[in-house]
Amino acid sequence: MAQAAVTVAEAALPGAALPGTLPDDLRAELIAFRRDVHMHPELGNQEFRTTKAIKTRLERAGLRPRVLASGTGLVCDIGAEGDTAAIEGTSAPVEAAPRGMLALRADIDALPIPDMKTDCAYRSTVPDRAHACGHDVHTTVVLGAGLVLAELHRQGRLPRPVRLLFQPAEEVMPGGALGAIADGVLEGVGRIVAVHCDPKVEAGRIGLRTGAITSACDRLEVALDGPGGHTARPHLTTDLVTAAARIAVDVPAVVARRVDARSGLSVTWGRIESGHAPNVIPQRAELSGTVRCLDLASWREAADLVHAAVDEIAALHRAKSEITYVRGVPPVVNDPDVTDLLWDAMVARRGAESVEGTEQSLGGEDFSWYLEEVPGAMARLGVRTPGDRLVRDLHQGDFDVDEYAITVGVELFTAAALLDAAR
Repeated sequence: MAQAAVTVAEAALPGAALPGTLPDDLRAELIAFRRDVHMHPELGNQEFRTTKAIKTRLERAGLRPRVLASGTGLVCDIGAEGDTAAIEGTSAPVEAAPRGMLALRADIDALPIPDMKTDCAYRSTVPDRAHACGHDVHTTVVLGAGLVLAELHRQGRLPRPVRLLFQPAEEVMPGGALGAIADGVLEGVGRIVAVHCDPKVEAGRIGLRTGAITSACDRLEVALDGPGGHTARPHLTTDLVTAAARIAVDVPAVVARRVDARSGLSVTWGRIESGHAPNVIPQRAELSGTVRCLDLASWREAADLVHAAVDEIAALHRAKSEITYVRGVPPVVNDPDVTDLLWDAMVARRGAESVEGTEQSLGGEDFSWYLEEVPGAMARLGVRTPGDRLVRDLHQGDFDVDEYAITVGVELFTAAALLDAAR
């Protein structure tokens, strides 16, 4: 174990080569693994095939992963005594850090949208299902990092235990992270890291930001009821179409005026439904959308603010309102020290020019729930081919990645695991 610590210390010196790079044969295998997962996308809490594929490969490496209580997703420790994945054939576990081990997290679920890619040999084989958010890449990166770190452990070069976490149902609000936490995946963990594909960043680079890097995201559903009637006599009815229209327009404006504008609190509708005939005022109208917020404090107020605004506007039109407000996820707030760890890891692999600053997005990510418990950070993993001006955005059916990003992600995580031990 002293030998491993010396190795890391020496590797951290300027100009020294850090171990844990990705061998060519494993790189090819990981690309094939990612393509197989991409061809067989599974929705949240249904990722049975994906879970089995990950488990089988980890077991082939001599590890002992544990499937989560939900039936999908896995947790697997490398180098921890008596844990789920002490490597078979090694003499002793590595020494645990007083603050706990580093966890590498991936999400494994896909989206309920069709794969619209053409001339792609590995496009989805499942109708209306696609890995259009890059979770197949995240999964492959953590798998690859685990396999590389397992080999380092066999060589006595892994100074501290590392946990691999393959989480289901990230896309299912409020996210599979909560179930994973309840299942004990953070026990013994001191810090946690993740990557998320970013088509705006070139492959070979990552984007980093200290503090909030994503936003809070909740789901909002509003149902309006009232006596309908003939469009010739709206004064005898509750005009739910007009009420729904006013709620759609006025609620976002009212809410925005009741919080600090810098909080970025935003109500955006995705669905409005009411009525079936042009001359009939309906008895019911429905709206659904999302509430997003840049600021954690304002997010905690958002539900009450939205409820009040909807009720006030509905009352003006004599409509009875029923509100379903589903808490989603808080912002991902990157810890400064863990962000520095990812910066150091990427610089050690590819130099300072491979890291760029990134903005806070309005997207939601349930990685935030882990950061309510332990310090952590998420990096944006570049997936756009250098020179390609076409940005295939997330959650679109033609989304794809430059698979060089897999190599970058694996080597980022292996470097982070080694450098974390020296801190």
